[in-house]
Amino acid sequence: MGRALVTLVNPNKIRPTITPYALDILTTSLEESGFDVEVVDLNFHRDEWRAALAGYFDRRRPLLVGVTVRNTDTIYPQEQKVFVGEHREIITEIRRLTSAPLVVGGVGFSSMPFALVDYFGVDYGVKGPGELIICRLADALLTGGSPRDVPGLIVNEGGGAVTRVPVSAELPTSPLAHAGHGESRAWQANRGTAYTRRSGVEHKVDNLAHYHHGGLGNILTKNGCPFTCAHCVEPDAKGNGFARRAVTAVVDEVEALTAQGVHDLHTTDSEFNLSIANSKAVLREIARRKDTDSSSPLHSLRLWIYSQPAPFDEEFADLLVAAGCRGVNVAPDHVREDLLSGWKVTAKGTRYYTFDDTVRVVELARERGMLTMVEVLLGMPGETLDTLRECIDRIMALDATVAGFTLGLRAFPYSPLGMDLARQCSGERTVRGLQSNTATEPIVLKTIDQCASVVEYERQFLFEPSGGFRPVYYFSPQLPEDEETLSRPDGRWLNTLRFMWDHIPERDYPRVMLPTAPGLSRHDNNYADNPFLTSMVQLGYRGAFWSRWRDRDSIIEEARAKGIVVPAGA
Repeated sequence: MGRALVTLVNPNKIRPTITPYALDILTTSLEESGFDVEVVDLNFHRDEWRAALAGYFDRRRPLLVGVTVRNTDTIYPQEQKVFVGEHREIITEIRRLTSAPLVVGGVGFSSMPFALVDYFGVDYGVKGPGELIICRLADALLTGGSPRDVPGLIVNEGGGAVTRVPVSAELPTSPLAHAGHGESRAWQANRGTAYTRRSGVEHKVDNLAHYHHGGLGNILTKNGCPFTCAHCVEPDAKGNGFARRAVTAVVDEVEALTAQGVHDLHTTDSEFNLSIANSKAVLREIARRKDTDSSSPLHSLRLWIYSQPAPFDEEFADLLVAAGCRGVNVAPDHVREDLLSGWKVTAKGTRYYTFDDTVRVVELARERGMLTMVEVLLGMPGETLDTLRECIDRIMALDATVAGFTLGLRAFPYSPLGMDLARQCSGERTVRGLQSNTATEPIVLKTIDQCASVVEYERQFLFEPSGGFRPVYYFSPQLPEDEETLSRPDGRWLNTLRFMWDHIPERDYPRVMLPTAPGLSRHDNNYADNPFLTSMVQLGYRGAFWSRWRDRDSIIEEARAKGIVVPAGA
């Protein structure tokens, strides 16, 4: 028996499933600190989640309950589905069933943690890596200490007041400092331990079950990112420096997962090839263990990585192959240097790749038999019909397995884009291009200095003043939309979508993921509850879903032939 029980809950009910890696990370540190840890994974109780919670808490009296919020919404500009309402419903039910304090964390939560602590009505929150803070919180609750002595812990004071325990003796001097914006959170990460990964163990994360339900295995080699790309939340949500994990710990974890039958793993870094010396060391260690042990489960590893266009050299490509990499997902965002300058940049504001680097990644991968997906963001500031056309043409000219295009950008409170839009609005006017499918009035953002609290600042990026959901997106107003669309806060950029579908020859549709809107196309490329993906999983296909994208028509037909229910429009 441990010192006390901590219960961790996964409220994410998306299908195909997403393995809740965060709960394995938290479990490892809590168990090392002497606590018993149990997981309630509602992904496997999607329709009967209330009964699952009631049955669990009827038999358990935990010291603390932790909930992970991986995503606030789909971040898919055409759908804009919000998850936090469902998450609050789950949290409210947990509140009814147990008197234990609640703490919430996760990367989605960390993008607007003060607003979500208030909205969820929980006691505590953790911005960034949570494995060390949750141990200190649990210890304080057990020993009679004060949670207000836990550095970095977010505390709900009630009545809309949410504070954060300083991480040093110096009190924060600005609202942004108080929110923890722009700081390194390497001190919050457990970097030396191999996170314990389990399968088939009651009340733990079941990695193999998630794998069989479509969730790739996941592996983290480092946390945080020092770059300041305009649209990205990760340097703020995870920390603005690299917290590199011990190489042997990472590979021990990979070996444990593959031994359990989880053969397809993807990297969860931001991104894997950044801090490339560390990435190469991980790959070398995987290759070394394979070379020295013919019975190692690492021989069954199929690795899928997320990558920036640079750094990416021949040695790195060779090491990927030696480790068992099957595919590279590379994200150049665009092809135009004038749009990318100031958009995809280091902390010093300098560019770190050109489109030639993207071309080289695709070539290096193809030469070595690795699949590639190239992901592009369209609609950023300055995007016109001409720049959009040029981007599509140059990306489609690559010999990539799949090209993916997203039109529109989600704006978050602490992303450079979100803060810049707030400055442009300055609480007085809307900015052309600000849009939300659920907006009922012009979107007017305030800077944090204009807000009465950090809660108020963060809320405006997800909620209307009336309280309804209104995730904020940006689409370049220089795209070929009608004035009626541009002037409406809920206008849909459908002219641009139609242009994209018309511009790309139908013969190329199998190798492209294009954004969709209701009635525009049957080729839905949104992850959540996607009919192609759910069909693929039920048929037993494994690996990155984009690797099967070219075969989606035949896979859907195969599913129908085997009696799997597929929506008629798929």
